[in-house]
Amino acid sequence: MSAGPASEQDRDWLAPYPLDVRLVLGVHRRGAGDPAFRAEPGGAVWRTSLTPRGPATLRVTATQVTEAGTQVRARAWGPGAGWLLDGLPALLGSADDPAAFQPAYPVLRDIARRHPGFRIGATRRVFEALAPAVLEQKVVGLEAFRAWRLLLRRFGLPAPGPAPPGLRVCPPPGTWAAIPSWEWHRAGVEGIRAATIIAAARVAGRLEDISGLPPEQADRRLRSLSGIGPWTSAEIRQRACGDPDAVSVGDYNLPGAVGWALAGRVVDDAGMLELLAPMAGHRHRATRLIELSGIRPPRRGPRNAVRDYRAI
Repeated sequence: MSAGPASEQDRDWLAPYPLDVRLVLGVHRRGAGDPAFRAEPGGAVWRTSLTPRGPATLRVTATQVTEAGTQVRARAWGPGAGWLLDGLPALLGSADDPAAFQPAYPVLRDIARRHPGFRIGATRRVFEALAPAVLEQKVVGLEAFRAWRLLLRRFGLPAPGPAPPGLRVCPPPGTWAAIPSWEWHRAGVEGIRAATIIAAARVAGRLEDISGLPPEQADRRLRSLSGIGPWTSAEIRQRACGDPDAVSVGDYNLPGAVGWALAGRVVDDAGMLELLAPMAGHRHRATRLIELSGIRPPRRGPRNAVRDYRAI
């Protein structure tokens, strides 16, 4: 790791495995207009984070693929640059163990072969995963992404360094806790989701310890918070902790996709868990691979409409 002018730092890291940077980091993108994420046509990924040492901007790219692995080049700016670069291997899945995944279905073996660069990484930032996950509770993606975009543009911190225009850093918990009701309303977020984020923001310091806990304990700690259920807990642990077994139970589309891919039929949550049971320990990996495959049941009805809580 080397330091450049001001708060700029660089790190070169050889990942000892095939690595698709955009695929691994893409799970953190909250819609096409996410102010905290940007992907360049050439393959580089920009991502911002509010680290324990302050805001930071990270640019990551895979520069070379050899028999030894994937050469990664990262550059970071801001007070939290060093912290982000220290965690680069974890972010890119160094603690992940896909070799332990034993697909119980031929279709999953085929999908896994077609995505050798897929890994499950960990950001180590719990509240940063919690806020957008809560915004996505029980609403269509476009509605949640719009709220995330508007709130970050309004309350987010400027991205350090020569970041692409419009890039912002997730606001600190204290800022989330102080957002007035009319700003939530303007972003299309009703009282329940706003209250959940505000309550979590008030204990955010204790929440960050979750990233180092065993999965069951992390899940219990998250679900002890008002408004955090199994779906939200799983979505947080997938990203902040890199949990390969955290299944998003309660997802609107996931059971149908899993059932169609693995059994040729649409199933509910119970049916999904039954199909995934032979892959315990890697159930999230299995569902993520199915999502990457694009396998979906045929649509038989209209899409859910984007709701608008704002006054007309």
